[in-house]
Amino acid sequence: MSTPLFSSVIRTASQDRHTEAEGAPFLRDLLGGRFGVEAFARYTEQLLFVYRALEDAAPALERDRVAGPFVRPELRRVAELERDLRHLLGDGWRERAAPLPATRRYAARITEVAATWPAGYVAHHYTRYLGDLSGGQVIRRIAERTWGLESKGDGVRFYVFEEIANPAAFKRRYRTLLDALPVGAAERERVVEECRTAFALNSAVFADLGSLFPAGA
Repeated sequence: MSTPLFSSVIRTASQDRHTEAEGAPFLRDLLGGRFGVEAFARYTEQLLFVYRALEDAAPALERDRVAGPFVRPELRRVAELERDLRHLLGDGWRERAAPLPATRRYAARITEVAATWPAGYVAHHYTRYLGDLSGGQVIRRIAERTWGLESKGDGVRFYVFEEIANPAAFKRRYRTLLDALPVGAAERERVVEECRTAFALNSAVFADLGSLFPAGA
């Protein structure tokens, strides 16, 4: 029997945590159109702090043999998130933006592993950016339809990867990089567990948002 590809191992081993995050009541109600655009704006605001942590760490990892191949300029999202927040929240949004407790923990974990464990950074990189290129596109289409945001316009720029002409091909190349991750078996097990941690941290952010926007409110 052939050894499964590492990208498949990660996906299978983290599927339960991934499903838990996707089924979070806040996300379910947001995408079900049960909240106003202010809930979508607050969700976008929390993403900014997560992606700042990812992208602030990237320059120091560009030449790292483990994490470096994953640091790709076409994936950067912070500028697009800032553009979306200007549209969604208006002038002065920077002064008002604040991370929720779970968001602070999520960003802190990314910063920690980026500084001490490049393979752990890859785990967070994978769960965020490949998710953006996959399920994130569903969120974009729902947001456009639900809150009247212009197709691929401000408010949903975060989900638009203009420099990636073929997302399916890009994701295949990304998974090939994962399969060739230059670490041993024990380290790969740690990466899988960190992917599970990343999804759990994301679920905690949804829980915090759910306390601000309870179902039926």
